[in-house]
Amino acid sequence: MLKKLALGAAFALMTMTSAQAAEKVTVLLDWFINPDHAPIMVAEQIGAFKDAGLEVEIVPPADPSMPPRLVAAKQGDLAISYQPQLYMYAEQGLPLVRVGTIVNSPLNTVAVLESSGIKSMADFKGKKIGYSVSGVEEATLGTMLKQGGLALGDISMINVNFQLVSALMAGQVDGVIGGYRNFEATEMRDLGVEPKLFNVEDFGVPAYDELIVLANKDSVNDPKIKKFMEAMKKGTDYLLAHPQETWEAFAKTHPDLNNNLNKTAWIDTLPMFAKDPMALDVARYEGYSKFLFENKLIKKELPIGDYAVELK
Repeated sequence: MLKKLALGAAFALMTMTSAQAAEKVTVLLDWFINPDHAPIMVAEQIGAFKDAGLEVEIVPPADPSMPPRLVAAKQGDLAISYQPQLYMYAEQGLPLVRVGTIVNSPLNTVAVLESSGIKSMADFKGKKIGYSVSGVEEATLGTMLKQGGLALGDISMINVNFQLVSALMAGQVDGVIGGYRNFEATEMRDLGVEPKLFNVEDFGVPAYDELIVLANKDSVNDPKIKKFMEAMKKGTDYLLAHPQETWEAFAKTHPDLNNNLNKTAWIDTLPMFAKDPMALDVARYEGYSKFLFENKLIKKELPIGDYAVELK
């Protein structure tokens, strides 16, 4: 009897220790689950989070603007966001800091129909360009238009409320900005039209990280934050080595996303994932800060340590 009690107690202790070892990490996504989040999804697929002693909860947002603010309020551990927005959060005094990068290439592009006859930025004179979110898009487009000798006053910007592709296809606008080259371009091809893309970094806009990971400043040194990033790197490594296998696993887990658009995006985004998610390109972050400051989107350039770190 005593032996049974001792074994039972030992088993209970082991179970309790195992439960305690799994630290919970809540990750608030920027948007619904999609191939841009592949490194996180694959880290989960291969058990990298579990091996790191983490129990990761991945939460798509009801309101895409809220995840950074929830992390700032300590109602989540990590938020997926965008480098261009990071400076605004810093200026607003939100206690957020970039701890990692998922997609280290701009995805934003100005898209037109190949049949439109628009071949250069100069051809946009007098044209209508649709957008979804104001602010950075005006600065981006204004910089790009300069390459063709134009200014924002030479075109009309039309808010199409996230209906970028449908507005372009319907002829409401001549071009759109804010669509992603790894999604909207494929969507247009699926609809039977060929897009022509003007990628932002090819027309005077400094390169930036599209998708980043934010943490609350108070938790930057919490070991579970670094454990998460290290596990995500394992996910990235496995994804790049096994793109087809990981796509099939993703499609099986998310059957509603098993279509040509997402399959193509899964492959097209591979070269854009940060191979070292924790590495911080200081020059890139300072360069984009300067771009925003010169375009009067931020009032001052803050020290990079205020909003971005490289975990050690």
